[in-house]
Amino acid sequence: MKVLDDLLYTKNHEWILIEDNIATVGITDYAQGELGDIVYVEIDTLEQLLEEGEVFGSVEAVKTVSDLFMPTSGQVISVNQKLENNPELVNDDPYGDGWIIKVQVDNKILDDDQLLSSDDYKELIGLS
Repeated sequence: MKVLDDLLYTKNHEWILIEDNIATVGITDYAQGELGDIVYVEIDTLEQLLEEGEVFGSVEAVKTVSDLFMPTSGQVISVNQKLENNPELVNDDPYGDGWIIKVQVDNKILDDDQLLSSDDYKELIGLS
């Protein structure tokens, strides 16, 4: 199970990578492993302004559906179109081709104490 050091994480098992004012968001390797084979990703919040903690979509696995939560406030500006025909990318490459959305954020994200460092996330999932 991979936890990348250069990402931030949520207690709901989303990861976030911030580059300038654009945040890329996906689910963690741990989350995809717990969910099992992803068969569908539904995101209907493109161009919407959402608050931290709001549901931005869902992933459907063979036996369950799980909501996806915004790790930060911002506007959803892009959805990974590859997931429409290849939702299994979330399982195969959760930190790469399996990213889910991109969000326009402001700089205050960097001060957000709700996000976890890689070490804190490892502790949360029992890897430390």
